[in-house]
Amino acid sequence: MLQTKCVNETYHVCGQLSLEQLTQAQQQGFLSVICMRPDGEGGADQPTHLSLKAHAESLGLTLVYMPVEKGQITDLNADKLRQQLSELPKPVLAFCASGNRAHALHVLAESATSVDTVRRYDVVVVGGGAGGIGITASLLKRQPDLSIAIIEPSEFHYYQPAWTLVGGGAFDVQKTQRKTVDLIPPGAEWIRAAVSCFEPDTQAVILSHGEQIQYQFLIVATGLEIAWDRIEGLEDALGSNGVTSNYRFDLAPYTWELVQGLKQGNAIFTQPPMPIKCAGAPQKAMYLSCDHWLKQGVLNHINVELNNAGAVLFGVAEFVPPLMAYVKKYNAKLAFQSNLVKVDGPAKTAWFDVTDSDGQVTRVKKSFDVLHVVPPQRSPDVVRNSPLADAQGWCEVNQFTLQHVRYDNVFSLGDVCSSPNAKTAAAVRKQIVVVAENLLACKASQEMPTRYDGYGSCPLTVEKGKVVLAEFGFGGKLLPTFPLDPTVPRRSAWFLKSVMLPSIYWHAMLKGHEWLARPAASKEA
Repeated sequence: MLQTKCVNETYHVCGQLSLEQLTQAQQQGFLSVICMRPDGEGGADQPTHLSLKAHAESLGLTLVYMPVEKGQITDLNADKLRQQLSELPKPVLAFCASGNRAHALHVLAESATSVDTVRRYDVVVVGGGAGGIGITASLLKRQPDLSIAIIEPSEFHYYQPAWTLVGGGAFDVQKTQRKTVDLIPPGAEWIRAAVSCFEPDTQAVILSHGEQIQYQFLIVATGLEIAWDRIEGLEDALGSNGVTSNYRFDLAPYTWELVQGLKQGNAIFTQPPMPIKCAGAPQKAMYLSCDHWLKQGVLNHINVELNNAGAVLFGVAEFVPPLMAYVKKYNAKLAFQSNLVKVDGPAKTAWFDVTDSDGQVTRVKKSFDVLHVVPPQRSPDVVRNSPLADAQGWCEVNQFTLQHVRYDNVFSLGDVCSSPNAKTAAAVRKQIVVVAENLLACKASQEMPTRYDGYGSCPLTVEKGKVVLAEFGFGGKLLPTFPLDPTVPRRSAWFLKSVMLPSIYWHAMLKGHEWLARPAASKEA
């Protein structure tokens, strides 16, 4: 059956249609189809609008070709859609590559006719995570009279770096969650909604219910999107039959339950292709689990394996030797260029696409008793299909100033921005200062004073009570905060990770206090 998304009772959207699916659309009662995907966008396998139109006419359907380029949704497109919807037989099914453009364009078309009053702000921040709330607090500390709105739909805010500790039995999951309303900085307005469309040419964003919000400056801090659906069978398998992930609030406690319960068998840990947030998280889960099994005297009865879609254990070479020492200590097997593609929970079976040195891919089946999955990750659809995106879908910024490369009044930070740094909360802490100072300089028509050095940090929990504190910047340059050898596992780093950093996050970073958060400053762009 053809899967469509209902926008309203007369307008649905979906991804690319095949000729067979066009027949299904007719059988499901649609009377008109709008093709918004330009011919040739998807390559030779994409049917042309002419072939679709001919088949539609044979079915008694009306098909209109209204191509919309990726990231180029305009008011003219919206006017055309309004005209089509006033004339076409209903219900209407509109499609593009994924359905996102078709949905966003409808939102824009509706907003022009349904909203009389437009709200305007000095700064609009899209995203209420670490980056969004942190930058808002820092801007208001510097300039309290700014009018700032945070657009964020979620009721709860999470301190995600602690979920690895939850999965290792070293942190209370409830302490990682707070209500968003309690974290909004005083002086900022919270707009509890989702953004459906970015319109940087008109300095506006369109909300999911059609309202237009205008800005002088825009900060994109949406974070990234977890793509559970890109692994076949995973969504149905999670949370039972030994399948878990520390990348979800409700599943991290299940990880610890599984670790405690396993006495023998196969424990598989996975790492997807980069980029992902906290690139060390896949192996951190393995180390903490192995440490528990070692202390319980059962590790010799458990086959531990890390399946890594990449080719190296860690991207900064200096940290590989101490990590390999723990891999050997726990007798864990490393499988590189091995990417999880399918899971059958009840059968306790996982499939991996393994790439050899010649580039040949073989699908390998493996059985498990515990499977810890790190899911594929990508830029959110609303950014990926907007004028703000680069070729990979991330918000395209100058990596040193974090200003957008095409729109001078747009900045971005956190996991969604294109800067080639590690996607960690520690990176956000430094980026907040860069964006706050550079944005206010732009607002005052001054040169941007602050330069980002690519700082990121990955506290690698190699055992319960010890951490290798990996801190590095662009190009893998080591940027240790403390005058100690950063490759040595330390109890002090564990205390920093488990006690100090959560407190710093809630009480400093989200409050605009920038302790040890300043990167190197420069007049250069």
